[in-house]
Amino acid sequence: MQNGRLFTKLKVLELASVLAGPSVGQFFAELGAEVIKVENPNTGGDVTRSWRIAGEETDDRSAYFCSCNWGKKSVALDLTRPSDRSQVIRLAQRCDIVIASYKPGDAEKLGVGYHQLKAVNPSIIYGQITGYGPGDDRVGYDAVIQAESGFMDLNGEKDGEPTKMPVALIDVLAAHQLKEGLLLAILHKERTGEGSKVDVSLLDAAIASLANQATNWLVAGKVPSRQGSVHPNIAPYGETFLTKDGRRLLLAVGSDKQFEALLTVLEISLTEEIRKELITNPLRVKNRVRLRDLLSQSIRQMESQPLLARLSERKVPAGLLQNVRDALVSPQVQHLFIQGSHFRGLRNFVANPTEEVKLSEPPHLGQHTNLILQEIQR
Repeated sequence: MQNGRLFTKLKVLELASVLAGPSVGQFFAELGAEVIKVENPNTGGDVTRSWRIAGEETDDRSAYFCSCNWGKKSVALDLTRPSDRSQVIRLAQRCDIVIASYKPGDAEKLGVGYHQLKAVNPSIIYGQITGYGPGDDRVGYDAVIQAESGFMDLNGEKDGEPTKMPVALIDVLAAHQLKEGLLLAILHKERTGEGSKVDVSLLDAAIASLANQATNWLVAGKVPSRQGSVHPNIAPYGETFLTKDGRRLLLAVGSDKQFEALLTVLEISLTEEIRKELITNPLRVKNRVRLRDLLSQSIRQMESQPLLARLSERKVPAGLLQNVRDALVSPQVQHLFIQGSHFRGLRNFVANPTEEVKLSEPPHLGQHTNLILQEIQR
């Protein structure tokens, strides 16, 4: 079965804004689901409609909004109004999944909490994203969670300030966690007929994603620290080196075999003394300064493209630093674009990437209100 047709009979009600929840909505849209996005017309809808970069000239579909709202229908309804709330509840009766991103307690105040919607649709699957979990009503934003979860303390140069990542990565990670939970809930419903609630917090998603940095503390008893792009466990991994033609080359050598191949490409012959300091990964981690000096001397004498070709031939992981524009014009990524009438977007789901995805462009605020309300009156 093709991915794009997997959920053609699925109806999703999106009561979420910003990035995490809406990206889950687009995920289901890419797989064929009908996704209805409810937005409050009194506040301008999803707040990201107004999140424009300096000099951006767009309508109510900002570049940020377009990052995660393809393939949806926008309905403008104010949940604080009883008449509009009743329309949303009628929508929930017809939907299979609800995606919500309210602070704990707010959905219940608006009449769209899990148990309230379950009362009118017993088999509903309800996916909820919060900042800190259902028992903590603090507002959770990606940047704050980056600070509190250790990510910012890890990110930046060794002697520099902690640095926020330029993508709302915690939102992205939480969205992936919610997708996984919802897919399990769909499987459970198919087997038992029962709906369920899936809770994901930004904090949980962040902590679970610390990966080896967490176990550096939990297992090795070492508190990770900022090291720029240097990897705490591997060398040379993440370091960049300037080539003869002024390009920056990043190395990601993960094994001793790859290191030996790197030496061959760079035409470096180690003395017995230096070999004893660098021949294994633990030694290279310990003697980073000596390692960097050695590699820098050779790499700065070589042109970037011939060097990259030789590294690729010898299976040494390496790449040249690029900006976002250069990355997006690369032939290798063209299959990830969604083509609209006026602009392009990026796919959220990239498994089976050769399968074409056709979606409507991100909607204007309330673009489909009359259409959807007429449908639920039938």
